[in-house]
Parts: sequence; C-alpha cells; structure tokens
Amino acid sequence: MATKKKADALNIKLVKSLIGAKKDQIATAQSLGLRKIGDEVSQPDNAATQGKVAKIIHLIEVTK
Repeated sequence: MATKKKADALNIKLVKSLIGAKKDQIATAQSLGLRKIGDEVSQPDNAATQGKVAKIIHLIEVTK
C-alpha cells in the first residue's frame, strides 16, 4: 500500500489593500481567507492554491 506524502504548505500574507481591486481578485483573496491587510493564512501547496496565488500575486507575499 502506497502512502501519500503530505503536501507542503504555503504561507500567504495580504500586504496590499483590496480597495480598487477587481471583483474577481477580491473574491479570490477572500476564498484564501484573506480579508484585511496583515492577514496570514496557511494553504496546501497544490494546483488550485497556486492558481489563486497567481491571480493576486501583486497583493500578497508568499513563503513556504
């Protein structure tokens, strides 16, 4: 039986305001759990999360 490796996590921090951002970018940030500047979340490093990060990379900082 093969064991699954636990995916690495990405630490994502909102560093710029969502004011003036497009509606879909605001929705993406909120789906990641980012509401206000300084909010930090840990998300799994998978294709879905990477796509969300790519959409709002100009508003966030990402570390592993």
